[in-house]
Parts: sequence; C-alpha cells; structure tokens
Amino acid sequence: MSAPERIPPRGVTTTELLTRGELTVRGQIRDASNAVLYCSVAHDGEETFCVYKPVRGERPLWDFPDGTLAQREVAAYEVSEATGWGLVPPTVLRDGPFGEGMCQLWIEGAPGSELLALVDGEEPEDGWKAIGLAEVGEGRTALLVHADDVRLRRLAVLDAVLNNADRKGGHLLPAEGDRLYAIDHGVTFNAENKLRTLLWGWAGEPLTEEAVEVLKGLQEALAPSAPLAERLAALITPAELDATRARVAALLALGVHPEPSGEWPAIPWPPV
Repeated sequence: MSAPERIPPRGVTTTELLTRGELTVRGQIRDASNAVLYCSVAHDGEETFCVYKPVRGERPLWDFPDGTLAQREVAAYEVSEATGWGLVPPTVLRDGPFGEGMCQLWIEGAPGSELLALVDGEEPEDGWKAIGLAEVGEGRTALLVHADDVRLRRLAVLDAVLNNADRKGGHLLPAEGDRLYAIDHGVTFNAENKLRTLLWGWAGEPLTEEAVEVLKGLQEALAPSAPLAERLAALITPAELDATRARVAALLALGVHPEPSGEWPAIPWPPV
C-alpha cells in the first residue's frame, strides 16, 4: 500500500495523538494473517497515519490462549521504551471503529538499507552474520545472512526478553535518520520458551556492555510495584510477567546471546 505523506505531530506526543485522535479507516493490509487496518488519526488540528488491529479481527492461537495479540503488541512497546532503544513504534491500546485494538504509528520504510541476503558459500563476508542454509530451488542452497548491525543486535536482545516467536525479515523497517523499527509483536511473552527469529548471528556470543547495562535497568523496571511492571500487569498474565523477569535474569547470569533450544523451530516460516 502506498502511504500518503505523513503529517508529523507537533503540539502533542505521538502516543497522545494515537490514543485520543479520531481514527478513520483508509484501507486494509490484506496479506496479514489477522485484521490490519491502515488509518489516519487526527486530533486538535494534527494528523498522522497508523495501523489499527482490532481484537475482534484476531485469529485465536492455541499456544497463546491468554489475553490478546493487541495487548502483547502494546506490552512489547512498553518494554522497548524501557530499554531506551526505541525499536518498536509508538503503540497504544484504545477503542476504534471496530472496538478495542492496538493502534501503532505507521512507519514508512526507507529504501536502500539491506539487512538480509542470500549468498553463495559456507561463510558470510565481513559485515554479515550467518543464519543458516536455505533452499533456493532446483536442488540449490544458499547461505541466509543478516547484517552485523548494532541495531539488529539490540533487537536480538529485545526479542530474547520478549520471547518473540515470530521475528521475520518483513518485520524489520529501516526508517529515516538511520532508525530501525520492528513490528508485529502479537506472539510474544509466552511463559514457555518460544524464541523463533532470523537474528541468530550472535548466538552464544557475549552480550555487549551496553546490552548488560540495559538489562540491569530493565531488571529494576520489572521489579514488583515498579511502574513498568504495573503497566505490563494490565497487559499480560502474572505467569508471563514472571517469565519475562526470569528471562532478563538468565541473560544477565549467562552473559551471552541465547542459542536455539532445539525444542522449537529456530527460524520462522516463511522467514521473510
């Protein structure tokens, strides 16, 4: 879908505009597995564009029986903001034309930033990290790689905290100003280990000093009665919140990026 030029918010914060603005449906993103509506949102003379995912348009998932996809999307934004990395676009839970749902700022991707590639050979070139071999047709295989990019490395840490079960290439949105945003966090926060991602390039490697400091701050922010913990308690179950705390503690204790467990497919399908 081609988006019209976005009018940036001026007098109110983006989250206020998303929460209080009038939603007008402009179209539907039809290749999504759940209802995803492209909308404008306007308030007090200001307007921007957003994605609205109503709860009533969600397909039930047997392994995510509690809460809603919309609630987990908002919870992922809350955790992302607590890291200070700003990897998830502003996201709120609100009422809309089709009932309660998730409302997220529309991000217009910037072309020219290659984060994934298929290459010949068994080892990646400098600047790339190997994910694994992929079939490319006619009995041929190629090496699937992702960029050795600090933004992706931060996202790999965030996904480990969120227990993201579906980090695909299409969920990565390079944007203006050298920003990287990640979208589609409906299948996160499960109490069981379900990490499934393309970002395995740092598996087993030591966490950066930055990541360790961020995780320490997140551990404090997730303490019972802390503001972040209170906000998450309204969005995910007590067991899921406890599991999030445990994942942060485990990352700090081990000091390395997680590796595939072997109990769950490591890479989502399709990968992009």
